Amino acid sequence: MLFMLVVKASKNSEGDNLSRPDLEEAMDKYNDDLVEAGIRVMAKGLHPSSNAYRLNFPEHNGKPVVTEGPFLDSNDLIAGFILIDVESKEEALKWALRMPDPMGYGEGQIDLRQVY
Repeated sequence: MLFMLVVKASKNSEGDNLSRPDLEEAMDKYNDDLVEAGIRVMAKGLHPSSNAYRLNFPEHNGKPVVTEGPFLDSNDLIAGFILIDVESKEEALKWALRMPDPMGYGEGQIDLRQVY
């Protein structure tokens, strides 16, 4: 079963302010553990929304409206993801609970979502 750990963006990730040695070390260890367990499929971080586009589709079969970032509400944004392949929803939650605060400033938020 595929699950995605969606790391939500924060003011710090949108400000490109994530360079902390203790956070990098903790995330490296977590990713190494996922690889050793043979369940990590992919893990990637995303650039801040200041380097992004948003496409909205206001009309059925209409052309999209393109907006350049940055996008103001970081609650709607993601900073990265980890895709894992596990046996159950419970196992996915177990691994999600092991992830350190991905923002490192007490503002981390992770959504755990099953992939179709």
